[in-house]
Parts: sequence; structure tokens; C-alpha cells
Amino acid sequence: MKPTDKSTYRAWAFYDWANSAYSLVISTAIFPIYYGSVTSNDNGNILNVLGWEVESTAIYAWVIALSFLTVAIISPYLSALADLSGRKRDYMRNFVILGSISCMSMYFFTENTIVLGLAAAFFASLGFSGSLVFYNAYLPQIAPPEDQDKLSARGFSLGYIGSSLLLIALLALISYPEALGLAGKGQATQIAFVTVGLWWLGWSMYPLRVLPHNIYGRKPEKGWAKNAYKELAQVFGVFRKTKRLGRFVISFFFFSCGVQTTILLATMFGKEVLDVDDEILIGTVLIIQFVGILGAWSFAQLSSKIGNIKAIAVAVFIWVAVCIAAYFVQTTTQFMIIGGVVGLVMGGVQALARSTYSKMLPETKDHTTFFSFYDVAEKLATTLGTFSVGILVAFTGDLRNSALALTAFFLISLIFLFAIPKSKYVY
Repeated sequence: MKPTDKSTYRAWAFYDWANSAYSLVISTAIFPIYYGSVTSNDNGNILNVLGWEVESTAIYAWVIALSFLTVAIISPYLSALADLSGRKRDYMRNFVILGSISCMSMYFFTENTIVLGLAAAFFASLGFSGSLVFYNAYLPQIAPPEDQDKLSARGFSLGYIGSSLLLIALLALISYPEALGLAGKGQATQIAFVTVGLWWLGWSMYPLRVLPHNIYGRKPEKGWAKNAYKELAQVFGVFRKTKRLGRFVISFFFFSCGVQTTILLATMFGKEVLDVDDEILIGTVLIIQFVGILGAWSFAQLSSKIGNIKAIAVAVFIWVAVCIAAYFVQTTTQFMIIGGVVGLVMGGVQALARSTYSKMLPETKDHTTFFSFYDVAEKLATTLGTFSVGILVAFTGDLRNSALALTAFFLISLIFLFAIPKSKYVY
């Protein structure tokens, strides 16, 4: 691999800065609280959506699960098209536009437009997840294996910093709406959604301008849309023949069930199970973000000493302890302590998972197609995790039970993690 200009490293990592505002503000912090407020009613938070009455938390979990399932279905084919045509950056841009505009459309989400709000949440999630398929696929193209752990950690760290700074500013807006002549916190929150969309779209222009376009000089040939299916079949064949890659993806699938579901529903857990004040919830989220910076860099350093697989195993063991503790948590202080530990392992396991997978890939020009399988595993995992939580809530009425379900996912992931054959860059 030819050395890459460091400006390309900066541009690549900067997309984490751009898109993490959605992940933090929309997925984790402000939108879940706003959603709970908008859907609160005298009927036990039971909503009538298209003639179907169900608990509002379950509906939200299922809508997000459906968005991830949609990405899992369409991304492999789109990734193969991107590889064959050399248009990876164009596909990434299209998903960025979809996601950011959907964020802005949340401005119109009120108690009278529940379906619109859920649709906006669906398409924002679709745009976010879809863009990451093409973004992540740049990692093995622009960086040699020895740089990938640190570069991946750099991206997540920038994401934590940028999204936290924006969240703090938006919290000030929501806390003091009268300073800008706004009607109240509700309107300020709606403006926050627009701000996130603009942040995401605006900052994305830098990496979309700098990241290499059509690095292998590919041109669409006759029948290229049909040939994408052949491309998919060839890549899938590699998975079947390569035990190391296949077992890692299975392990990644199961620990992602736990990690991604926790990210999406942690705020709702604090709100519904412990009745934590909104200010403390947001404060805990910020703790998670800043500790996540430390986690990403710490686990990158740990991987250089004991290897990627063992470092990920350490993180997964800590996740198991976190889930067990979450089931028994009773106080706000305990919730905040658990949040700090979550931040440490969240940043570490996410950054390492991305770079570990990148290191395991064979020599290929089809990085996007390979990373689509990584993304499919993550999105199907999130689908299973959030859908399972939705089922538990619908039948038991207690979100606390989800903690034990997530523990099972982490334990299964460890089995496959330790079954991965040794290789140069990950042990």
C-alpha cells in the first residue's frame, strides 16, 4: 500500500466529527427524551399508530430496528455497485443528504404528527447507517494495517468531542429558550433537530471533498448492475473459506447486539426504569462521551500490547459486568457510575472492531463490498437487539429485563471470539 497523505487521514476521521452529532443528539440524548414527552398520555403511553395500539417505547424500538434491517438488505448490493463503478464517495454523499434532511424534518414532529416523527427517525437512521458502510470501507484503502487501530480510534475520539460540544450548546438553547425569543423548550428542541442536520451536512463536505474518488480508476461496464450480484457472491465465498473472518463477524454480530442496543436505549432505560431527571440523563450521556475518548485511545494502546482479539475480549467481559449491574441498579448515582464504565468500553470496542475487521481483509479492490457484510452484521445485530427489547417491553412492561437479554448476547460473542484462528495483525 502506498503511503497516504496525512490530510486524507484527517479528512477521513473528520466524518466521525460530522455524523456523531446524529448518533449522540438524535439517537441517544435529546430525541428519546423529546419522543417520550410528545408520546406521553393518560393511557399509559399507549399509542394508536395506524389503528394499532402499542406501548410507545416498543414502537420506537421497532422503527429503529426496521431502519437497520432495511440497510442490511440494501447495502450489500449498493456496495457492490459502488465498487464496480468507482462511485463510493457518491453513494456516501447520497446517504448523508438523506440522513441530514431527515434530521431537519424532525422539526415538524409534535403530538399531532406522530407518524411523521417516526418516519423522520426511520430515514435519519437509514441515512446515518448507510453512509457508514462507504465511510468505513475507506479505512483499508487509505491506511496500512499498522495505522488502522490509531486512525479508527482518532475518528471515534473526534466524534465524541464534536458531538459533545454541539450537545452542550443545544442544551443551553433548550434550557434558556427565552433568550432567543422562543416559545419554550419544545420549540427549542425542534430547532436543535434542525441544527444537528445542518451540522452533519455542513461538516461532511470536508471529507466528501478530500477523500479519494474512484481510487482504482474503475468505470461502469455493460451489465455492471447485474454483475454486482456476482461481486457479492465472490465476496461471500471468501467469508465461507476464511474461518478467521467469518468467526470474527459472528462474534462482532453478537457483541453489537448488546453495544448498539445500549447506545440506542440507555436514555430510555434511565428515564423509564429509574425516573432519572432529564438534566442528569444528559449529564450521564456527556460523561459517556468524554470517557469514550479515553476508552478509544486506551484500547488502541492495549491492542498494541496484547493484540486486537484479546483487547476486544477484555472489553466484552466488562460489558457483561455492566449488563448484570444494570439489572440491579436502583439509584441515580449507580446509573451514572455504570454510564462512565459504558463510555470506557463503548469507545474501545467500537474503534477496535472496525480496525480489526479492516486488518483481516484479504488483498482486494472490493473494500466497500467487504465492509457491507460488516455493516450487515452490525445492523442485523441492532435489529435483533432492539426488536428483542421491544418484545420484552411489550410482554413484561419492564425495560429492566433487557439488561439480562443483552448479557446473553455478549457471552455468545466471547465463544466465537476465542475460536478465531491466530493471525499476524490481530493477535
